[in-house]
Amino acid sequence: MSLTLNLIVDPMCSWCWGFRSVWSAFSESLPEDVDVVDLMGGLASDSDQPMDADTRAYVQGAWHAVGKRTGAQFNFDFWKKATPRRSTYPACRAVIAAGLQEVHARARMYDAIQTAFFLEARNPSLTSELEALAEQIGLDRDRFANDLLSDKVDLRFQSERETARRFGVTGFPTVIWCWQAGDEPPRYGLLAAGYTDGATLTRRWQELVG
Repeated sequence: MSLTLNLIVDPMCSWCWGFRSVWSAFSESLPEDVDVVDLMGGLASDSDQPMDADTRAYVQGAWHAVGKRTGAQFNFDFWKKATPRRSTYPACRAVIAAGLQEVHARARMYDAIQTAFFLEARNPSLTSELEALAEQIGLDRDRFANDLLSDKVDLRFQSERETARRFGVTGFPTVIWCWQAGDEPPRYGLLAAGYTDGATLTRRWQELVG
């Protein structure tokens, strides 16, 4: 019998940023035989257009709400320094492209994008910024640049989004558990939908595993 936790996120999702410390503490407490799989859900599709005023106001409001509820820090200088786009797909592809070079680079890129976006007022919607982050975490920049725009990465991203849809995921972060016993069909269930505090997440986990 195996148990897998599927974490569906987007590196530019503010609620995923707020969930970061909760998930880090929770995942470190998991037994070694529990598999954890992260999936890039894709919050906002590709666009070269700057955010309009209403979208800017909405996203900034979300940052304030996340900070108030979770204690996560945000650098609002981003809204003065950058030309924001409502486009998170490039950042999701960057996480996948990083993982092609090194297995653990996927997590490093995810963390680097979140830190750059929410704390350093950098713009991960830009390919140039993503390439700089790849180099920053020790990856081959040229290979990363090629992989980022490759069909292989795009197909993998489409597959991860399709998996999230099959799970019925409509927002991020979401955690789906999957039990697999022998040849029996897998069983799925919801552990967390949206931001969930550590105590609630732990209680639900204990109820699940008994």
